[in-house]
Amino acid sequence: MERIGRASHAGSWYTDNPKDLAEELDGWLVEAGLPKSSDVRGVIALHAGYSYSGLYKTPIGDLPIDLEVIEELKATGKFESMNLRVDEAEHSMEMHLPYLAKVFEGHPLKVIPILVGALSAESEAMYGKLLAKYIDDAQNFFSVSSDFCHWGSRFNYKHYDKKYETGDADAFKEYLSEYDNTICGRHPISVFLHMLRNRTTRIKIKFLRYEQSSQCKTTRDSSVSYASAAAKVDA
Repeated sequence: MERIGRASHAGSWYTDNPKDLAEELDGWLVEAGLPKSSDVRGVIALHAGYSYSGLYKTPIGDLPIDLEVIEELKATGKFESMNLRVDEAEHSMEMHLPYLAKVFEGHPLKVIPILVGALSAESEAMYGKLLAKYIDDAQNFFSVSSDFCHWGSRFNYKHYDKKYETGDADAFKEYLSEYDNTICGRHPISVFLHMLRNRTTRIKIKFLRYEQSSQCKTTRDSSVSYASAAAKVDA
C-alpha cells in the first residue's frame, strides 16, 4: 500500500486553499526579487509558520518520493527509515514543500527527505562527504531548513554580536561553540557546509535576507531570527 505524508500544518501554519496559496507563493517569490538560475544548487531557509515511500501532499500538488536514491542511501548503512507519524509531526521540511512545488512547477520533481538529528562533529563531516556527490549533479537541489537565533530570556539566550557570516564548516562550528547560538537547524547546516567542502563543483554561499519576528528592547523581550541563503555555482 502506498504511504502518503499529509500536509499536517496546512490550514494552520499556512493556508490550505490551493488558489490562495499559489497566489501567496507567487507574490512572495516576486517580492524576494531572486533571479531564476540553474546555477543555484541549494538554499538554507526558515521553517516558521506561514516516509520514505509514497508521496508528500501539498495544497498545490503532490510530490513523489525518489525511491531509487533513497535505496542507494539506505545501502550505505548510515540511514534509518522514519515512520509516517514522526514524519508528519516534523514541520521543518513541510514548510518548504509548497515552495518547491511552486518553483519547480512544470518540471519533474522527486523528493528525498532527510531528517538530521543531534549529530557529532565527526558525523556531520561524514554525512557531508557522503552526500557531496549529489550536489555536484546539476539535476539535484538541496533545501536546508532552519530558523536562526532564538533570542531572549524565555529561550535562555541573550548574547549579542554583530559579526556573523562564514561559509566554512569549521568556522561555523567554532562560532556555535563560542557563542552557543540557538540555531535549531545547526546540524543540517553543518552537514551542508561539509558537502560544499567535499564537492568537485565550486559553490559559494550568499546570505540573501535577514528578518526578525519582533524587535527586542530588553532581555525580557524575545524574538526569533530568520535568515535565507543560496548556494550558487561560483563561475
